[in-house]
Amino acid sequence: MSELTQLGHAAAIPASPDQARLERAPNPHVGTLYMARFTAPEFTSICPVTAQPDFGVLVLDYAPKDWIVESKSLKLFLQSFRNHGAFHEDCTVGVAKRVVEAIDPIWLRIGGYWNPRGGMPIDVFWQTGAAPDGLWLPDQGVATYRSRG
Repeated sequence: MSELTQLGHAAAIPASPDQARLERAPNPHVGTLYMARFTAPEFTSICPVTAQPDFGVLVLDYAPKDWIVESKSLKLFLQSFRNHGAFHEDCTVGVAKRVVEAIDPIWLRIGGYWNPRGGMPIDVFWQTGAAPDGLWLPDQGVATYRSRG
């Protein structure tokens, strides 16, 4: 694990997602089919047109192969979006693709549950393909937006 540069060290929030270093650690259960979940309940980014803040919940589920995501680096990566201008679709799918690039999981899905912008919530979903047979897929647990009703 000597390649981990952020865990156990002071690490600043990267200025942008492109500058963020997403790190990985060896999967302690190679050959075992299981799912890991990261939930970011306070994900923020900036609207690329209005520069107004956007808020949402990201739920990232993946079945690891040889590597797992190092969580401190993931947190810093996600925090790097708070001053980043991008549409909801770009943020959600972009996060998932960076994780896939870093760890090459067996399978991955992401749900981006965004608060309303202009009176309309935008939810974004992406996955790498069909889930493997036998993988337990719990509901992501985020209610759809219902306003005050």
